[in-house]
Amino acid sequence: MGALDWTIVLVLNGTIIAYGFYLSRHVTSSADWFLAGRILPWWLVGISMYATAIDSSDLVADSGATYSLGIRYCVTNWVGVVGGWAIAAFFVCLPMHRAGMYTNAEYLEARYGTSVRVICALIQVQYRTLVLGIISMTMFLTFSIICGLSPSTSWSIVLAIATLATIYTAFGGLRSVAVTDALQFVVMTIAAIVIWCFVWNLVGGWEGIEQRLAEHDASLAKELLHVGHDYIERETIGDQVTGIRDQQHEEQIRRKLIVGGEFDADTGTIIRRTPAWLVSVALIIMGFAYSIVNHTQSMRMLASRTEWHLKMSVFAAGVAMIIMSFFNLSMGFMGRALFPVESDLPMQRLDTIYPHLVSQFDTVGLKGIVVAGILAAGLSTYDSIGSSLSALLTRDVYARLIVTDRDDRHYLRIGQCLTPLIIGISFLYIPFLEGGMLLFYLELTSCFVVPLLTLYMLGVFTPVHRQSGLLGLIFGATYGVMRLMAAPLAENYGITIMPAWMTNTYAAYLTSMAITAGTMAIASLWLGWHRGEKLLHQEQGTWLHASQLALRQPNDTVQITTNGILERWIPVIAALFVILLGCILSFVVFW
Repeated sequence: MGALDWTIVLVLNGTIIAYGFYLSRHVTSSADWFLAGRILPWWLVGISMYATAIDSSDLVADSGATYSLGIRYCVTNWVGVVGGWAIAAFFVCLPMHRAGMYTNAEYLEARYGTSVRVICALIQVQYRTLVLGIISMTMFLTFSIICGLSPSTSWSIVLAIATLATIYTAFGGLRSVAVTDALQFVVMTIAAIVIWCFVWNLVGGWEGIEQRLAEHDASLAKELLHVGHDYIERETIGDQVTGIRDQQHEEQIRRKLIVGGEFDADTGTIIRRTPAWLVSVALIIMGFAYSIVNHTQSMRMLASRTEWHLKMSVFAAGVAMIIMSFFNLSMGFMGRALFPVESDLPMQRLDTIYPHLVSQFDTVGLKGIVVAGILAAGLSTYDSIGSSLSALLTRDVYARLIVTDRDDRHYLRIGQCLTPLIIGISFLYIPFLEGGMLLFYLELTSCFVVPLLTLYMLGVFTPVHRQSGLLGLIFGATYGVMRLMAAPLAENYGITIMPAWMTNTYAAYLTSMAITAGTMAIASLWLGWHRGEKLLHQEQGTWLHASQLALRQPNDTVQITTNGILERWIPVIAALFVILLGCILSFVVFW
């Protein structure tokens, strides 16, 4: 990268960071820091939701996912995330908004009890610090491959960026974060579209993608460019040999087949096939989990000016998500068309396809725009996750269990101080991301996050018993942990602990929901069903209770100031529009 490229990076991102510091002067209370004083309009909430959802991991790690999974991965965003936003805005977050809640974990105590609330907060810390680790890795790959910097220099710059994000987030809270998200959205959108146009032209458009993929493998174009094609995973075991080593080879194959698949003796490959419908269901559940469980999303909804603005935010976020997902994620399978063999990529890992594509162009200023976009995307999520997790730990652990009777200023300071700790913890995940960032993410979310998603859904839509929440969470997470252990135990010791179909990464999402929901239903049949719509817990701590009362608003009628029934139906129509658009793209256009 030349001087002009670095100037573009520094000017665009430096200006946004400086503005974030400027906005921090308005923060005087915990309500300002945690929920931006609950004054955000729908368009800003929606853009901030999108900017947080589409971070540098989507530009880099998720491009690695579409290098392998193809366009089917877009179903996660087009149907899962957008549909999850609608469920959250119209159902899950409404009782929280009316009750003046600050975090989505507060709802879980009101519905299921204290232990579920605390467990939720801790799971989210694990879940979202993993994402921060992925973001750090994507920025490292960006500096290493696009900028040509040494590993030590690249990591030094990543640490400096994380530090800057930590500081302006700690001072400005959600007010600064939401506005800077909107500005970063502009930068990363421009960058994504510019580089996409270059790569699209290089690969020769859609026909060029199909032709290049078919030249490498006759079936590859159908596998990658159609959602409705079964997902096929291939694992090469090696050439068969004779003698004692041949017996070892056979035993190795037998152990690997414990978790599913068929061995093709001609190619020495284990083939695992997952039906297209099952992959789609899993990706939709993963998208739901992101939108509903993830407090970086609910935090923005709870900061909406009114319930009407909360619901309308789905439209702003959904339109941006549907359009930009194609530009962002298609980079992966366009890259597969140009570089079909993973061993041809830098570091021989599919996560490097996005920065590798960018490195192919020498146009002056192009790399600067793209790097600026990747950094803007990373910063928008660094600050969002830092502020949301500090809110969870401050309210749902510290103020709820440890120090319950201090003043507002004390808890504001605790939230600010926790931000650097949270971002720092995320770097502990780096060593575990070498095998593929998205694959590691898929494994862990099905383990802990899906049971939490089930608790939210059943808590809102069914009368399950209060005590069923903890039981469902325990059984669902136990299955998830056992599934993670299944492959290592089979491969290393030949031990079978569950049927092969239960170990499948994509079947795990549906299975986890079924186990969690089934446990809760059985418990409710035994203990009785929850009656009435009132939440069964009121905050006891002085600060927790007072801060909720200050924001509490009883219903939507006091919020809408304009006249007419149409006003109320606009958010519904807008949300249905984006959901329908995502479904048509997923199950009609690209099926």
